[in-house]
Amino acid sequence: MKANQWKEYFVFSKKERIGIITMLIILIGIWFLPAAFSPDDQTDNQKLEAFRAQIAALKIKDTAASNNIDTYVENGNTPIVSLFYFDPNTLSFSGWKKLGLPDKTIATITNYISKGGKFRKPEDLAKIYGLRKTDYERLAPYVKIENLYHKEGKLPIAELPLQHEQKTIKAIDINSADTTIFIALPGIGSKLANRIINFRQKLGGFYAVDQVAEVYGLPDSTFQKIRPKLLCNAKDIHKININTTTLDDLKAHPYIKFQVANAVIQYRNQHGNFQSLNDLKYIPLINDEVFQKMVPYLTLY
Repeated sequence: MKANQWKEYFVFSKKERIGIITMLIILIGIWFLPAAFSPDDQTDNQKLEAFRAQIAALKIKDTAASNNIDTYVENGNTPIVSLFYFDPNTLSFSGWKKLGLPDKTIATITNYISKGGKFRKPEDLAKIYGLRKTDYERLAPYVKIENLYHKEGKLPIAELPLQHEQKTIKAIDINSADTTIFIALPGIGSKLANRIINFRQKLGGFYAVDQVAEVYGLPDSTFQKIRPKLLCNAKDIHKININTTTLDDLKAHPYIKFQVANAVIQYRNQHGNFQSLNDLKYIPLINDEVFQKMVPYLTLY
């Protein structure tokens, strides 16, 4: 085939060129049209639906607030829990259940109240041991404590001097008190109450009230405020038999460091059983201060 015949296939008239260009534009438009409009339209629709959902949620919340009631669902699985205004000093067990608290936490609250504890402001609820932070934040806005008035000045208890508050708390035995009793003391929250008890357990019991001041994180100012309300019954202190104890058991005591415990065991191995607690003074590492501090927790039998 000649070259001129090939050229005839690629030569178009003006109308044919316009038709071809128009067809190409239509095809390109069809190709890009879905990508250009569908995602944005879908995104706009999603945003519109989300906006409508937020408006509906706000309306529901406003309606609940106007009725002094709200609802709460944990993880989307538990039953809806009612939230209502309440006085924690008078609320019944079933009332706490309706607020969504577990039985163990409710038992702690009722025990606290039965031992003479009082909620004087919403923040006092946060002191309850075992109460989750999320539960406190959920319940705090609904706490409505009825004012208790002083007989003479008719002042709310929350506004009375600290001396009056201390008079309403009975003296407690630091060797038998539980967390709820310690929390009833001014300045003692659940964290400090647990530290006091943990320190007591490691010691084997307190033999003097002043030992409470050694609790980690307890400010001296707080200790001085509660000291008049503390008693110490030391008859049941756990004691360590220095003639039979092991190095591990001896060094575990907060008042006996490893070096001192090791020296006691070495002395016993070399000289036999201790005949008197005063024999400990023959050990160079045990001076009078160390001896007086540790001796109440030691025995020969």
